[in-house]
Amino acid sequence: MSGTTWVYICLGIYIIYCFYWGLKGYFTEKTSSGYAIAGRSIPFFAFLLAATAASFSGWTFIGHPGLIWRDGLAYAFASFYVLTIPITGTFFSKRTWLLGKRYGFITPGDMYAYYFNNELIRHLVVLTAVLYSVFYSAVQLMAAGALFNVIAGVPFTFGALFLAFVVWFYVCTGGLKASTWVGVIQFVLLVGGIILLGLFVVINPQFGGWSGFSAEVAKMEAKYLTVPRVINWGLGAAKGETVWTAVMCLTYMFALMGIQSSPAFTMWTFGIKNPKPLAWQQAFMSTFVVGFALFYFTAFQGMGARVLQALGDPRFANLTDKTVVPLLMQNFLPPFVLGIVFVGAIAAIHSTAAPYIGTGGSILLRDVYWRVIKKQEASDSEQIWVNRILATVLTIAALWVGLTSTAALVILGALATAFGFVMYVLLLGVIWGVRFPTIGAVLGTVSGMVAVYLTYKVWPNPLSMHSAFWGTFTGLVVAFICRGLGIKDTKETIERQAEVRRWLDSVDEPSESGKQWRKVMKIAVPAWYFFAIGPACILGNNAFSFAGFSPLWSWQIAWWILGIVMMWALCFKAEMATTNEIQIERANKETMIVVREV
Repeated sequence: MSGTTWVYICLGIYIIYCFYWGLKGYFTEKTSSGYAIAGRSIPFFAFLLAATAASFSGWTFIGHPGLIWRDGLAYAFASFYVLTIPITGTFFSKRTWLLGKRYGFITPGDMYAYYFNNELIRHLVVLTAVLYSVFYSAVQLMAAGALFNVIAGVPFTFGALFLAFVVWFYVCTGGLKASTWVGVIQFVLLVGGIILLGLFVVINPQFGGWSGFSAEVAKMEAKYLTVPRVINWGLGAAKGETVWTAVMCLTYMFALMGIQSSPAFTMWTFGIKNPKPLAWQQAFMSTFVVGFALFYFTAFQGMGARVLQALGDPRFANLTDKTVVPLLMQNFLPPFVLGIVFVGAIAAIHSTAAPYIGTGGSILLRDVYWRVIKKQEASDSEQIWVNRILATVLTIAALWVGLTSTAALVILGALATAFGFVMYVLLLGVIWGVRFPTIGAVLGTVSGMVAVYLTYKVWPNPLSMHSAFWGTFTGLVVAFICRGLGIKDTKETIERQAEVRRWLDSVDEPSESGKQWRKVMKIAVPAWYFFAIGPACILGNNAFSFAGFSPLWSWQIAWWILGIVMMWALCFKAEMATTNEIQIERANKETMIVVREV
């Protein structure tokens, strides 16, 4: 059978699986919280795989190798998001779950508005969630349409609409639980597809084995094998000057840290049965498993396409970063494997679009329809159906943006994760008690979002530093200025925050061993950031080489391995992401519910 036939067979099996979980959720989820946050019952295994899949989108599968081809190994530092995405979860997720369980929070707006005693913060979080859902999902759905067009010859618009319909169906019918269980198979397909494609590229006889492949890589121009400089002075890169300086590599990772601080991920954290899978998801599934796929196999794809182009292969004469992966799939995969890898790419795309559309609808339902329009008077059935309508609106909005406004996609799709990183301003206050007044939280969040936009669109990347850095930096500066000016909160707000701090610090107090490890990690984590992906990563240009990997590639692999050790120490030894039965029992029993569900 042809490759196209296998594509349709594998896609059909995948769609049946998606529809099964959607319909199962439709007939079983009867409460609003059951639909929106899976009744706080997502099990260990499902969260472990689905949350990892949601962290790494179709952009990882398709765009990442393409940009390695375009910009070389300096861009390949982006693979370190296998550590920087879950490190956000390490900092915040366990305590977020504990707060959600004690106070009954359903949306992140519930948590932030309660802690800061301010409803304007809730609406800022809604705005962030909607921007994230629409524009990030638009990028994913357009990528699906483009891939379907190249591989199967399906018209772009039809492919985008059809694959969007699949996501819409299981999200709207089954809620968060359906998205999670579909995410389980999506994780397997995502990682398996990346590894399969990279493997078939590097073992192709055209390269002459690994020794031939590595020898051709070594012959490349220096711009593809080195980080050019530590920093660019001025407003972004000058004409003909690469943007991938050492500080851009670092601050770009800040943007991707915004994925797990986004409202969608906070809401997903509320939905898990208990926090036990968090440490394993952060230290093993993301850092090790996905890291293995990215540091080796996406690099094989991107650098392999560059080698083929240098060798004069006519099939790769007119490459763009968007066509690298589809052309590698067409030319290097046997028919059956093409079907598997194609569905892996679609699963990668869906794994991100589904939870963002679903949680976006739930946030609009609870924080706008339920609170503002219905004044907290609506039945479970009404809430579920309005939730489905709102998720449908978000899906249509994402498709409309993607199909009609390429400029908006480019601008706002890239802004999404940076907006998510601005949520650090609020999370540092709520989760770790960083002190600034409520007005500082509000103005800090607003100014951070404005700064993200200005440093992306108006004055792009000042000092070759990503807009995510400038946004959160600005937000924290404004928040602390408000504190420095002596602005005080109301007595009610001060007492409320003090009560949250007392309970959270008592239930999550680390052991003596954990306290010692935390002291070590306060030095080890910044040091890792500085050398692995920060200013000192330029040392990797000429540091060392092993097993045929070029020096910078070797540097990345070595610091990835050290990063695995760092994440293990953070999650388990420093007890940042681990929980014990006493903590879980206290969270279940010492409840002080402040949110009405119906």
